Amino acid sequence: MTAGPTPSSAAVDRQPPAAERARTVALRSAAALHVAGTGSCAVQAATATADGDVLLVVPTGGGVTAALHSSPLGDVPARLTVADRAPFPLRHPVRGLVQLSGWLTPVHEQDVPRLLLDFADSSPADVLFEVGLGASLVRLDLAEVELEESGTRADVDPDDFRSARPDAVSAAETELLAAHRAPLGRLRERVQHWAGRHDDVRLLGLDRFGVRFRVQGRDGCYDLRVPFAESLAGVDGFAAAVDHLLTCGPA
Repeated sequence: MTAGPTPSSAAVDRQPPAAERARTVALRSAAALHVAGTGSCAVQAATATADGDVLLVVPTGGGVTAALHSSPLGDVPARLTVADRAPFPLRHPVRGLVQLSGWLTPVHEQDVPRLLLDFADSSPADVLFEVGLGASLVRLDLAEVELEESGTRADVDPDDFRSARPDAVSAAETELLAAHRAPLGRLRERVQHWAGRHDDVRLLGLDRFGVRFRVQGRDGCYDLRVPFAESLAGVDGFAAAVDHLLTCGPA
């Protein structure tokens, strides 16, 4: 479960569109698959490609392929849930959830090489080398997309999801956190001063709109974003944007 909603207007700020957040979360590796009539099924890897195709790698002898083989229509209803987990220990470590619902369909043999390359471009994974051996590639034709984060839910139009682009800063989050640990630590201290000594402020994550924090109190927790002066087009301006946050306003 994600953290509860932010209180009042103190934490209301500019933020990524829901479709962009959904595309960003959809690239995370923590995914679970539920197939109608079968239940939970193993999924070895999943991604949303640059073209918006939702692709999954599943065991060839698993529940997904069995359900597809027995389906008179050649497809089966399914829901893929992808979790976005914080890189640091938190009381509620899941920052967001995306649920992608639709119909699983086999990938035609002639399309497999091209789609494997698209998959690798979005989410490189060793299991891709097993496709055609002990693993199979399937596609999820989207019908519904739902994003949950900070205690709120948003329905995302599947066409908007397909056309959105993942957040480049979030994609490079691990590297940016390591490279800019000191200035991000100082920024956390400023947020801690704002929140007061009775609340515990933790760094939650990064995106092109700002730095996200989790404020944990005795009565609950909420998320807030310290927004950059302007949204970033990529990672190149990240250091300058954080430095601006540290030099503007009261110390």
